[in-house]
Amino acid sequence: MSNRSDILVSPELLREWGLPDPGESKKSRGQVVVVGGSRRSPGAVFLAGEAALRVGAGRLAVVVPASIEGQLGVVMPEAAVHSLPDQADAPLDEGPRDAVESADAVLVGPGFDDPDETRHTLRAVSRLEVRCLILDAFALGILPTIDRGELPTNLILNPNREEAAILLGWDPADGQDPDLGEIARRYDAVVNCYGHVVTPAGESWRVPAGGPGLGTSGSGDVLAGAITGFAARGVGPARAAVWGSWAHARAGDRLTGLAGIGFLARDIPPELTRAIAEVIAPPG
Repeated sequence: MSNRSDILVSPELLREWGLPDPGESKKSRGQVVVVGGSRRSPGAVFLAGEAALRVGAGRLAVVVPASIEGQLGVVMPEAAVHSLPDQADAPLDEGPRDAVESADAVLVGPGFDDPDETRHTLRAVSRLEVRCLILDAFALGILPTIDRGELPTNLILNPNREEAAILLGWDPADGQDPDLGEIARRYDAVVNCYGHVVTPAGESWRVPAGGPGLGTSGSGDVLAGAITGFAARGVGPARAAVWGSWAHARAGDRLTGLAGIGFLARDIPPELTRAIAEVIAPPG
């Protein structure tokens, strides 16, 4: 997936880019909304939401099926928790609708396990005023059935290789190396796949970090949340994808150095904060 024109991502590059001034309150660091979850995978929303806060986003809301709303309300004291409508094709209620429209970045997909529910929910979210939309997991699987004109201008896709193949209309079982540039152009979106970030204009970056330890259940949810957190802070879509991918990879390197292979996805979010601090010293 990489090519000679890729820009190699380094701490020096990220230091040169910098991050927006955090300001003096949580409101100045942006609001994230994570939409997803299911009875089978309630933890995906938790991992993504925590990752967004760990990279510096100031406020978090989650929008989940009513069947898991109570669970997440207990384990996520930092988040406002809203429920999806009982009928998947119904519009969002006032609470989640206001949360989405006030958000600086919205992530859709982590933990969903039903294609029809995901499709209806993505369409409901996209009818609202969304500043930046990040799609992951099941939201990528149904994306080929959604007209690009229905989605916000600022769009970031975070596929794995199988999801990238689906976005291209290929059979994932073929094992072909997906053309991320074609995905970026086809969906007019920034694409991040395993540390390779590509824009529709052909810009590309490669993160030379991470490792096999990141290949663990829930790791992709953390990555999607990190990208969303940077976008909420006011980082542009391409740089948010680069920052999120690098921080996720560096966190994996740190954990591998500390404990070897076998760490869990829940171990990654705290390391995101430390990884960023290696590049940009915290205030004071």
